[in-house]
Amino acid sequence: MSLVETIEKMAVDARAASRQLRKAGSSQKNDALKRMADMLMARREEIIAENQKDLSHAEEAGLSAAMIDRLTLDAKVIQAMADGLLEVAGLKDPVGEVTGMWKRPNGLLAGKVRIPLGVIGFIFESRPNVTIDAAALCLKSGNAVILKGGSEAIHSNKFLGNLMMEALKEAGLPEKAIQVIRTTDREAVNILIGLEDHLDVIIPRGGEGLIRFVTANSRVPVLKHYKGVCHVYVDKYADVQMAVEICLNSKVQRPGVCNAMETMLVHKDIASAFLPEMSGRFSKAGVEIRGCPETIRLVSKATPAQDSDWAAEFLDLILAVKIVSNMEEALEHIEKYGSHHTEAIVTADYERSQRFLSDVDSSVVLINASTRFNDGGQLGLGAEIGINTSKLHAFGPMGLEELTTLKFIVYGQGQTRE
Repeated sequence: MSLVETIEKMAVDARAASRQLRKAGSSQKNDALKRMADMLMARREEIIAENQKDLSHAEEAGLSAAMIDRLTLDAKVIQAMADGLLEVAGLKDPVGEVTGMWKRPNGLLAGKVRIPLGVIGFIFESRPNVTIDAAALCLKSGNAVILKGGSEAIHSNKFLGNLMMEALKEAGLPEKAIQVIRTTDREAVNILIGLEDHLDVIIPRGGEGLIRFVTANSRVPVLKHYKGVCHVYVDKYADVQMAVEICLNSKVQRPGVCNAMETMLVHKDIASAFLPEMSGRFSKAGVEIRGCPETIRLVSKATPAQDSDWAAEFLDLILAVKIVSNMEEALEHIEKYGSHHTEAIVTADYERSQRFLSDVDSSVVLINASTRFNDGGQLGLGAEIGINTSKLHAFGPMGLEELTTLKFIVYGQGQTRE
C-alpha cells in the first residue's frame, strides 16, 4: 500500500476501535494500562536497545546534548513511564459521568454526560516517553489515538507501539486503539491532518514551527499552544523575599519549558528594594537579564532589551525585565506580548490579586506562586497530554476530563412537541 492508503487505513481502524472503546469499562481499561506498565519493566532491556539505535543516529546527526537527553530512555526513565501508567490507571474515569440533570415543565428530564472525543491524532517531537503518556491518557478517556513521533525517535516509538498493542490485545481491547505511524517520511503529517472524515481532533506538541505548520494546514480541528511567553508581575505590595523565591523558581528551575517565566514585570515602588537582591540571585544562577532603561540603572549587569525581547520565548537562562509605573501598565504589557499561557502576580493586596485574576486572559493565572505550576500533574489532573491556549474546547492543561466532551441525554414518557 502507498503511504496515503496506509495512514487512511490506520484512521479507519482507529474509528472502529473507538466505537469498541466506548463500551469498555474502567476496569478493562485499567487492566490494559497495568499490563503496559508490567511489559515496560519486563522488557526494559529491549526498549533500551531500540532506543540506543535512535541515540546513535542522533549523535551522528550532531543533535545537541539537550536533544539527546530528551531522547534517552534509560532504566530510570522507563520506571517513570511505568509509574505514570499506573498513576493514570488510578485516576477517576470521566467517561459516563452525568454532569447535571434538570426537569422541564413538560416532564422531560434533560442532562449531560461525558463521552470520549473519538479519534485523536497526536503529533509530537523528540521524547519517546511522551508516546506512553499520550497513549495512556487517550485510552483511559476512551479515545483511539494515532501517534506520529519525530523521526529521531522512530525505533523507540515503533517498539513502544508494538508493546502497547500487545497489552491491549491481552486485556481484550482492540489493538488498533493505539497506533504508531511507522515511517520517518514527513508527508505522513500532511496525510494525517487531512483526514477530516476519520479524525476528531489533532493535538500537536513540540516547537512553535511544528505547531504553526499543523494549525495552518490541518483540515481537522487542532488543540494547541504556540509558545509560552509567561510573566511574573511583582506588585508594589509584594513581600520581597517571597517574590525573589517565586521569580527564581519560575525562571531557573527548568528554563527550557513552556511554563518558565520569560518576562518579569516590577512595580516602580518596589524596584529598588527588590531588583538588587533578585539580580544577585539570578546572576549566581547564570541568568542573563535584558532590561528596560530603568532596570539598566538598577542592575549593573543587565543589557538593554530590544523590542523583540518582550515577545520572546527564550527557553533558556535569559530574562526580559521591565519596571512599570502601575498595575495597569503591567496588565497592558501582558495583553500585548503574552501568549495566553501562564501569568503570575506576587502581592499581599487581596483586591489587586483579584483584579489580576479576572483581567488576565491566560490559561492559568496564579497568585503568589511560581509559573511552573501550570502542569496537569501539579494541578491535580494526574497527567496531561499538553496545554491548550486556543480555548476551544478546553483551556489550559489537558487531562482526562479535557479529552472528553459532553452530549445531551433526555428521558421522556411519551412527550411530543406542540
